[in-house]
Amino acid sequence: MSTAGQNLKYLRKLRGWTQEEFATRLGIKRSLVGAYEEERADPRLDVLEMISDMFSISLDELFRKDLGATGDNYLAKRRQLKMGGGVERNLIHFVPVKAAAGYLTGYADSEFIDELNTFTLPMLSGGNYRAFEIIGDSMLPTPSGSIIVGEKVENMDDVKNNMAYIVVSRNEGIVYKRIVKNNRAKNKLTLVSDNPSYQPYQVNTDDVVELWLAQNVISKVSVQQRWDVNTLANLVNNLQDQVSTMKKKMN
Repeated sequence: MSTAGQNLKYLRKLRGWTQEEFATRLGIKRSLVGAYEEERADPRLDVLEMISDMFSISLDELFRKDLGATGDNYLAKRRQLKMGGGVERNLIHFVPVKAAAGYLTGYADSEFIDELNTFTLPMLSGGNYRAFEIIGDSMLPTPSGSIIVGEKVENMDDVKNNMAYIVVSRNEGIVYKRIVKNNRAKNKLTLVSDNPSYQPYQVNTDDVVELWLAQNVISKVSVQQRWDVNTLANLVNNLQDQVSTMKKKMN
């Protein structure tokens, strides 16, 4: 059954699908796709028949033939283009919300990253970029559903005070916040929302696994939000209280 599991994985990657996307097309759970590919379970006959129809191959080929080793291996060429040189060397891998949980364990796995969809931006050249979908109103006026394109920060010492970052941490997951550095507690970072309705909070630097300095925001055109005077006054008062609290902590 090992050949069938290898072939399922090869065919899925051939289409550029994540395990979640493949599972949706097959009408099964994502965990089953992983179990099939890792040979922890045998695919049901009805699933194999769907795959056979989907890729126009026979069940005999699926069971007996190593599809990844026949002729020119398209998948290897695809990976070489995505990770190598040429016009695609500045491809930006996109992490949608539905892939956020998997990213926390797969961020250092080149195979996982290779499965993510990619795009390019003409204004970016060189550097290591990644895009993350954000949900929620904590960074208004940046709307929920926006895509933040960030450049990788390799060294914590390079973090710029009060700049916006995608912060990937073990306890908080993936968040988009401004970072305020505390000179007295260098092992902690204060994460601040642009929406003053949200209180700042701290994370330990040891808990942070990745930092991406925000470079571009991609969002849908939406109706402009209108604020009434009372709402603006409350936001200003809240912001002033937060600034006073932060000053006391840093002094």
